[in-house]
Amino acid sequence: MAGSDSVDTPIRTVLEQKIRERRLTFEEFAEFAEDFAREHREPGTLSARHLQRLAAGARPDGRPLGPVRPATARLLERIFGLSMDQLLSPPRNVLDAHPLRVALAIVVRDTDVLLVCRREESGGLSWQFPAGVVKPGCSSGTVAVRETLNETDVHCVVSRMLGSRLHPVTKVVCDYVLCDYVTGNARNVDVVENVDVVWVDKSELPRFIPVEHVYGPVLEALDVEREAAL
Repeated sequence: MAGSDSVDTPIRTVLEQKIRERRLTFEEFAEFAEDFAREHREPGTLSARHLQRLAAGARPDGRPLGPVRPATARLLERIFGLSMDQLLSPPRNVLDAHPLRVALAIVVRDTDVLLVCRREESGGLSWQFPAGVVKPGCSSGTVAVRETLNETDVHCVVSRMLGSRLHPVTKVVCDYVLCDYVTGNARNVDVVENVDVVWVDKSELPRFIPVEHVYGPVLEALDVEREAAL
């Protein structure tokens, strides 16, 4: 392999890993995918250039890729037998080796989801899910529940893990934990880091956090559709 297909470059996504395991360049795999789509009557198309972009896991400027065209996603999912979110996630060894891990709590109460408005180091503000650093010996679920209480005074319990990814912008490993509301009136407890805490209707989430920045399984769990597509 040569250029962007070089075996000397770090593997960025499971998709890139799977292509390398087949000993194919992006150009060769794009041709294979075209033949596969024709034989299996799939409408998805995939150029070598688009494939390189997907395999990188982020845009050239470091921003998240955003959603993949449904037909393209279906084609790749049929070829590899993995979901698109799995294919675009970093290989397991990358996740394990990364020094910083954060647990994000996706707390749901009926049709609402809990958000905090954080103070950024740059002086700006950013709406996010409650989150905390996962230290050695702690579980992501425990951190998610604890940080939610410490930041918002809301008690919750873990429903299930939604998955993990190396965040395309911050380069921090993020564990996403779906939680169910138990009790408590949401209020801003951590006034140093946050300026506000609110419950918002799940359908209103894109008004607070750009949907292209939200992890796919989180959108699925909240039943929020992506409005744009690659």
